[in-house]
Amino acid sequence: MTGPEPPERRRSHHAISVGDARALPLPADSVELVVTSPPYPMIEQWDGTFAALDPAVADALDAGDGERAFDLMHAVLDEAWAELDRVLAPGGIVCVNVGDATRSLADRFRLYSNHARITESFSALGFDQLPGILWRKPTNSPTKFMGSGTLPPNAYVTLEHEHVLVFRKGDRRSFPPHDSDRYGAAYFWEERNRWFSDVWEGLTGVDQELGLDAPRERAAAFPFELPYRLVTMFSVHGDTVLDPFWGTGTTTLAAMATARDSIGVERDAGFPAEFEDRLDGLPSRTERRTQRRLSEHREFLEDRNEAPDYRADHYDFDVVTRTERSIRLYGITEVAPIAGGYRVDHRALNDE
Repeated sequence: MTGPEPPERRRSHHAISVGDARALPLPADSVELVVTSPPYPMIEQWDGTFAALDPAVADALDAGDGERAFDLMHAVLDEAWAELDRVLAPGGIVCVNVGDATRSLADRFRLYSNHARITESFSALGFDQLPGILWRKPTNSPTKFMGSGTLPPNAYVTLEHEHVLVFRKGDRRSFPPHDSDRYGAAYFWEERNRWFSDVWEGLTGVDQELGLDAPRERAAAFPFELPYRLVTMFSVHGDTVLDPFWGTGTTTLAAMATARDSIGVERDAGFPAEFEDRLDGLPSRTERRTQRRLSEHREFLEDRNEAPDYRADHYDFDVVTRTERSIRLYGITEVAPIAGGYRVDHRALNDE
């Protein structure tokens, strides 16, 4: 007599390297998804970063020539986007989180539309732009304002949103019929309806202050939920997720939590050295997030008037669509350092 089958396990690998996003240490067509947030041109925090890569940036800023500084900064990013074109597999997806900038130079205040300029760059490379996402980032106090405040007409709107730009390289990916990695990576019907909206509310910001030994004072990191959703939406189990502007590694944490492989590239060596602190408690945080997905699906079923037609293969509940039946969610059992990165062992989670 045999006992119950052990829970399905999956292993993922996560490489982290110190390098430049303009020269990625990767072979062509080796990545299925990119989730990243680059330095934002014309945000003062990033002036030094861009000037180090192109000294002409500092000259333009010193001269008060905002338009030239804006173009030079984006020219630096253009080199990175060309590298993404090289390493991304056909049908792969790029998600770029970016905010626009407001700035006064030479006594002239204006908006610098970073999202529009990046869209032009990917279009020039031949990518197809897909509908993107605006996510509300309420980091500004409601009492803050620019211009004349309560007196018309010289006040300015406060920017409280950022863009997630979505691009695809060529035609949609194709898969074998009933591919287990793809079907196992399905999301729930109600998640699809919520996540595939073009406006996301409720994603709170994160503490941007870094430790005394960090490469810079502030991280400019996005909240974990943002890459977690994007990785789940635009990749399947076994895919490799790349972040060429790795920073504090939030995209890697999301890939670990969703049982994908990942690669992070970061030019500041201090960030990979500090990343291990972010791994503390990751298995329990991942399990809580995954169990929340399962419990939220049960709550959805309880509130639904019409009974679904399908039964999940691995869980004791119904699902709305045929493609959800094979959904499989994972928790983390171990994160182990290996040469150049980490190995993560996963176990399939039950509905508890």
